[in-house]
Order: sequence, then structure tokens, then C-alpha cells
Amino acid sequence: MAFIQYLNFEGEDLPLPVSYDISLSDVEADTSGETEAGTTQRDLVRTGVVDISVSFQVTHKWLKKLTEYKKMTRITVRYFDTEELGIRETKMYMEGFKSSLVKDTSCKGLWKVSFELKEF
Repeated sequence: MAFIQYLNFEGEDLPLPVSYDISLSDVEADTSGETEAGTTQRDLVRTGVVDISVSFQVTHKWLKKLTEYKKMTRITVRYFDTEELGIRETKMYMEGFKSSLVKDTSCKGLWKVSFELKEF
């Protein structure tokens, strides 16, 4: 049985995630809002902006790699798009990086790492 490759950063396949959540949002212009008549007006600048929340359980080697990706201002990400059920590529940045020790091992531990990827 083959697993889906959910995430790829800069050409490097990431391990299988523990959780993988995608949300899509819209970007509205400043002219959006409530009109004088009390109706809502939406002036969309962009639709379908991707936000991916993901978590992993990884060894110290992957913890170090993911920490390096966190330092990058822009990451080329290939991700599994749940809307089209295929792989899509875009530029993203990482936010809310969190790591915590799951289990102390003789090999520098097993770590839970979570973060959000936001599309430019």
C-alpha cells in the first residue's frame, strides 16, 4: 500500500504527518464591508488562499531540518490539495512553529512538531 506524499519543501519529501488540515480563505479589498443600506458588500481581491496546519512526530534529525525551514522567509511547497485530490505547488511561509518532547530516547528524543503554512 502506497502512502500519499502530503508535503514537499524545496524538493525534499517530508515524513508522513500525524495531522494535516487545509483551510481556504478569501482576501477582501478595503472597500468590502457593510453599506449604508445595511447590506454586506464583498470586493474579493483573491480567493482560495491556502492555510495548512500540520503536525509530525519526528526524530532529532527532522526536528533540525524543520527548524531550518522555519528560518526561511519563503518556501516552495508541494502539497496534497484536498479540493482537487492532487499535488499543487505554491510559495508559502511557516508560522506558529512549536516543538515538544514526546519521549526521551537514547537518540536525542522523539519530538512532536507543529506549525502552519500560509500561502503568499
